[in-house]
Parts: sequence; C-alpha cells; structure tokens
Amino acid sequence: MIRVVLVDDHAMIRRGLRETLSEAGDIEIVGEAGDYASLRALLRETRADVLVLDLNLPGRGGIDVLKALAGDDEAPRVVVLSQYPEDQYAIRALRSGAMAYLNKTTEPREIVAAVRAVASGRKHLTPDVAQLLLDTVTGNTAGARHEQLSDRELQTLLLIASGHRLSEIAQALTLSPKTVSVYRARVLEKLGVATNAELASYALRHGLID
Repeated sequence: MIRVVLVDDHAMIRRGLRETLSEAGDIEIVGEAGDYASLRALLRETRADVLVLDLNLPGRGGIDVLKALAGDDEAPRVVVLSQYPEDQYAIRALRSGAMAYLNKTTEPREIVAAVRAVASGRKHLTPDVAQLLLDTVTGNTAGARHEQLSDRELQTLLLIASGHRLSEIAQALTLSPKTVSVYRARVLEKLGVATNAELASYALRHGLID
C-alpha cells in the first residue's frame, strides 16, 4: 500500500482527496494536516510515502514546506496539488523538491496516477508542465516580470492583487507588517507599477488571479 498524507487547509478538499485516493485500492490515507506545524508533528509519528501538498497554506506556505522537507532524507516525496495555474508555480515547486505539480482542476485519475508514479520514485509531468520545463531549458520563455520575483514577493503580489490588506498578508505569511511593506515595495519596483490597483491590473493581465 502507498501511504499518503494530505496537506491542505480546507477540510472539504481533504475529504474529497481522501475519497478519491482511497478508492484506488492501493493507496492508504495515513494522516491529514492543515498547516506546516501540524504536518511536522504528524510526520514525527507517522511514516508516509507521499505528501499531497497544497501551496496556499496559512503561515509557512507550500514552497517553504518543500524547501524544509528537501533537507530531510526521510521525508516523503511530494505531489503538489494547487489552485494556482502551472505557469505560476510549477517550475518553482519542482525546483524546490516536488516530484509532480497538478492543478486542482485535474481529473481524479490523474491525481491517482501522480501519487503512484511519485511513490515509485518517478516524477509525474502533465503535458502543460512538461512544456514549461522544455521552454525553460531551451530559453523559449516570454520572460514576464513576475517570473523574476522571489517566492515571498510572488506570494505578496498575489495576496495584494486579491484585495488583502498588508496586516492580513502579514498574518497569513507570519511576517511583520514592516517586512510585508518591504516585499510590496520590491514588487512594485520589479513590476514597474506604483499602486495596488496597478498591481491587481498586472495580475489580471497575466492570468495570476481570476
């Protein structure tokens, strides 16, 4: 049996994943976590082969979780299942240690296939992610300005563009408001915009938010 831990801050999503994966027959859900602290506590007590990980977690986000797990030789392999489109986070996630990146609109059978592949030690690439990797290797990328942002800067951009106040962002990312203001200033400079409204307009034009 493939032992899987689900990591998502929405209980209903974890429930749907549990049902989908359990029906596969060769996959057992051995635990669930809604944030990084809960995950670390769970992994101290439970052996898992695969994590199905959301990137949008409270506090320490999914990219940070990947980087933390990358330094642990006994950590489970990771399938990222995210609401963000592949062109936003797939390459970042794979570089940070993920072995598969799927969007939450993915068909259930694709999620099962990814878990099986990753459990066996193989990466699982959808056609969209494979194309992104090819474009990156061959240099055939558009080079949008947001691609130059750090992980924290991109998180800050997405949250501001979605209408969150700096205080809310600070709480979500477990940072001080002053630090978030620094990230905001860097994002404004790198994107060549001056206001939050222009940030939101940029994010809409590039498909970063709905």
